[in-house]
Amino acid sequence: MCRYRLFLKAFVLITGCILISTTDFFGQGNLLITPRRVVFDGSRRSIDLNLANTGSDSATYLISMIQIRMTEEGGFETITEPDPGQRFADRYIRFFPRSVTLAPNEAQVVKVQVARRGELEEGEYRSHFYFRAEELAKPLGGEDETEISDNISVRLTPVFGITIPVIIRMGDLKATVKMTDMDLTSDDNSRPVLQISFRRTGNISVYGNLQVNHISEDGVSTRVGIANGIAIYTPNTIRKFRLNLINTDGIDLTKGKLKLTYSAPSDVKPELFAEAELLLTN
Repeated sequence: MCRYRLFLKAFVLITGCILISTTDFFGQGNLLITPRRVVFDGSRRSIDLNLANTGSDSATYLISMIQIRMTEEGGFETITEPDPGQRFADRYIRFFPRSVTLAPNEAQVVKVQVARRGELEEGEYRSHFYFRAEELAKPLGGEDETEISDNISVRLTPVFGITIPVIIRMGDLKATVKMTDMDLTSDDNSRPVLQISFRRTGNISVYGNLQVNHISEDGVSTRVGIANGIAIYTPNTIRKFRLNLINTDGIDLTKGKLKLTYSAPSDVKPELFAEAELLLTN
């Protein structure tokens, strides 16, 4: 019987709003990118993106721009036309080079500039850089295969990609955030989970870190949750979020309260976006 092969590629798209991140760089696979967001506001016209290969092999990355819609649950969908109230930034952005090949432990700068600034109207414009790893060629017959039947085998080739937002802001832009619909539940393993809705108003996206402290009836404060890099992109007005709580051993989550703080990351202008409290009862 003739032998057939089915070749599949596994694509991984990692967004620039990874929720758990405590550094100023963003990495996937062996690629590190600094900064993890590109924001042009005021009179700033250029920004350097630093790419570094932390792996043991050389790697080539192709750089392009794509358009993304954020869902209420924080997921991302690739789109070609803007939603109402959304503006793309790609036509006003220049960058060079459009591909980089990095040896192990090598770094390179990608220059990013705002172009045609005079055509920009007041508002926020957003697109996303897409860094896609180019598949390395393997010798014929050297592929890793998984047998799934007598006549079909599968070769899975992971092709990693990273996206980070590039944002242009023009004019007097403001936003406010409220945290509502807070509820403390549990997952299938009986671990505590906090549910929150972030509600954004205004004409600008918001990006920040969430901290959750348990305040006991005696006033003792204990950090029980942290999530960095939570974004609510325009034109979205709501972001539903779930956070698994930590350090809860020995803490009575039926008493006291949870204090939530949502603020700008430390690497940008310090700003408190919102605070809220959830009273805990039996």
